[in-house]
Amino acid sequence: MPQARRKTPFSGKAKKQQLQSKKQNKTLLMSTSSGTTAYDVVSVNYQPARGRGGRDTNRYALKFYRETDEELAVKKEHALKELNPVPESAMEVNPADFFPTELSFPKRPPWDFSMTPAQLDSQEHKYFKSYTDQLQASEHWKDMSYFELNLETWRQLWRVLEMCDVLLLIVDVRYAGMMFPPSLYTYIQEQKKDMILVLNKIDLVPASVVAAWKEYLTASYPALKVLYFTSCPGYNLRGATSDKSGLQVRRRKGKQRMCAEGATKILEACKDIVQGEVDLSSWEKKIREETDVEFDYDEEAEVGETILEKADTSFYTHERYKSGVLTLGCVGQPNVGKSSLLNALMGRCVVSVSRTPGHTKHFQTIYLTPQVRLCDCPGLVFPSTVPRPIQILMGSYPIAQLREPYTTIRYLAERLDLPKLLRIEHPEGDDTWSPRDVCDGWAKKKGYLTAKAARLDTYRAANSLLRMALDGRICLWLRPPGYTQQREKYETCDEIKYVRWVQALTGDKPEELNSSESDDGRHSSDDEDGSGSDDDDDGETTAMANKFAALAGDD
Repeated sequence: MPQARRKTPFSGKAKKQQLQSKKQNKTLLMSTSSGTTAYDVVSVNYQPARGRGGRDTNRYALKFYRETDEELAVKKEHALKELNPVPESAMEVNPADFFPTELSFPKRPPWDFSMTPAQLDSQEHKYFKSYTDQLQASEHWKDMSYFELNLETWRQLWRVLEMCDVLLLIVDVRYAGMMFPPSLYTYIQEQKKDMILVLNKIDLVPASVVAAWKEYLTASYPALKVLYFTSCPGYNLRGATSDKSGLQVRRRKGKQRMCAEGATKILEACKDIVQGEVDLSSWEKKIREETDVEFDYDEEAEVGETILEKADTSFYTHERYKSGVLTLGCVGQPNVGKSSLLNALMGRCVVSVSRTPGHTKHFQTIYLTPQVRLCDCPGLVFPSTVPRPIQILMGSYPIAQLREPYTTIRYLAERLDLPKLLRIEHPEGDDTWSPRDVCDGWAKKKGYLTAKAARLDTYRAANSLLRMALDGRICLWLRPPGYTQQREKYETCDEIKYVRWVQALTGDKPEELNSSESDDGRHSSDDEDGSGSDDDDDGETTAMANKFAALAGDD
């Protein structure tokens, strides 16, 4: 017989914490004119086992309201209806439309040093309950999408906002307008701090769209510094970047180099902010030294100082550039690439990376150099009216936890020609497509069948398509207002040369590039006839020079 597991001591304090956790997970009630309706709160990345040392691994689990069964039934019925393609102009989005002033994020309630940790904990719980009640009573409630309901995760944000001198907000450039909460920008301005917006994953969209987003955000938020970044510059990739139909293909090399171009843009922005109050020469030296050094990102991550022993109710008074150290706070929604950005800045794995939203579940600090400290916050979803399909496509909600994926497939298929991209045939030989038809066609092509009846596994096919969209193989990107009318302007602007420099698509320095060049043609929608090459995995691209090598001669 297998040996029974040894019982571990369970104190009264631990029992109390367990009961408090259960109380938080109970059903939340929303008062409506028709009565009282119950909304279940679900932990979408719940872990059944406790961590090492008895630590609660679910303390920072993502928590959202669960849809009702009636809502699911309506959505599943709608999945059988015909697709209605939308024009390109319909893919232009304005961030202000999805972040009304009334939907500000929760802020840490006032405190003083006379309060005990228990009093502070009780006050924050009371405040957060009042905050969620106000949201439920607001006129925007019926249009709201998933947002973080875990107080512990918001506490991590509060701590990062208190500690940082400069806040790095990382967004996925494909959905930049729906990941930038203006209320966070306003709060940072009130705190007399600086904010840098990092447009990540710029290798997935045309350079003109990246330049357009920078111009729009800079004009709308004057104190905001907008930078570009990608953890997949050209010299870290191999083989073709798209197949014959236009699907994106990104094959990373085994040994990779530091993303020096993106790191340089962040360094330059920090220099402009600190104005010599912090010595950043060690950071610049680090980038130069590691420019041509190759690292194996498959090695085990070196995790920085981690704080997860107890509820974070500690006191902290901010002191600008304390002890001559610049503190950068890293904030963003799940799956925007915060962990990959930190690893790219360090030149090696310091944070583990996963496609699962909420993988980084705790606050941690990492010293980039003795004078530069990075504070990584768990990914969290701000309150907004962003459509749920977009939240799923941009990775805010785990795809594996979806109960109804077809609404998101519809959103994707009405903006991209999925049958052409996937090279699939209609399962019934019809001319009109529905979301279910697209999923059935993909299931037929890939051989996805149910275990018992051997029918087409539609749900598995939908899951596969959504993961391809999340990874960028099926690449949808949204445009800023006015992009369609001013496309020619953005395709010939000077800013494109800096985008390509960060993407490492050229060996010239930014000032030497020809600003009149058109987009690079690496993206799925740019390949109108689907004539991209279909090289095998072993094919190597032409060696690309590292753009940062030119700085070696500046001294």
